[in-house]
Order: sequence, then structure tokens, then C-alpha cells
Amino acid sequence: MTHKDTGNYARKRQGAALNETIAAKIKEKISEKRISCAEAHSIATELNVPPADVGTTIDLLEVRIIKCQLGLFGYGKEKNIPVLSDKMNPDIESAIKSSLVNDRLPCSTAWEIAKNFEISKPMISAICEGMKIKITPCQLGAFK
Repeated sequence: MTHKDTGNYARKRQGAALNETIAAKIKEKISEKRISCAEAHSIATELNVPPADVGTTIDLLEVRIIKCQLGLFGYGKEKNIPVLSDKMNPDIESAIKSSLVNDRLPCSTAWEIAKNFEISKPMISAICEGMKIKITPCQLGAFK
């Protein structure tokens, strides 16, 4: 959702029930109705729940997710994606192309590729931008 949707995140989760256990952990971590992607994922790991469940609860609480670990959103007006200075690694390009779902790279797959090639998550975003490939869906459901 975009800035214009601020305060209306729950709208995209109509019919979803609030998980009180997840909500309590989110409330411990939020600051000014915001939580970072990394904090949201740490809650998922700590509670052994899917990131999507944490994302749903974040939306139901009308909390904004900031500082996407891929650098895509939550950094003010700019993204936090590095500029590619060299030619792209053809093996990484191939891994991205072979992992597309409906011409998009899932966030979770972007993380896996970054790990496999030992590069930063934002670098995967930079490569995808260079290839004109969108990264979605977000593991937390930020783009629903």
C-alpha cells in the first residue's frame, strides 16, 4: 500500500482475525506506529509463525512497515538500493529469470538468491531493477 493508504492498512485484510500473541510482540517493537521489516521477520522467527501472519497483524494494527530489507520501501522518498557499477553476473541473472512467477520475483526467492550468491539483499533489488523485474509478493504482504 502507498502513503495515501496510511491508516487504512487493515482494509486489505478484511475478514482476518487479530492474533493477540503476534500483536503483543509487534506492540513491543513499534515506534511511532512503525516497525521495520527486520523486526517483523524477527517476530516471525521468535514465534515460529509465517512472516505473512506477522504482516497481517501489522496491517490490522494499522502499523506501517519501514526499511524493507531489499531496500524497496520505507526509507522516505528514496529507495535504499545500490547503484550497479559493473556488469551483472550472468549466473545471478539466470537464477532470477528461472525463479520468476508471473514475470515477478517473489521476495522470499530474492532473499534465497542473495544468500546463495553471498551478496546483499539490496543488491538483488538493484539487479532486478536493471533487468526491469518487479519483486513481489512481499513476505509480509506489504503490497496486497
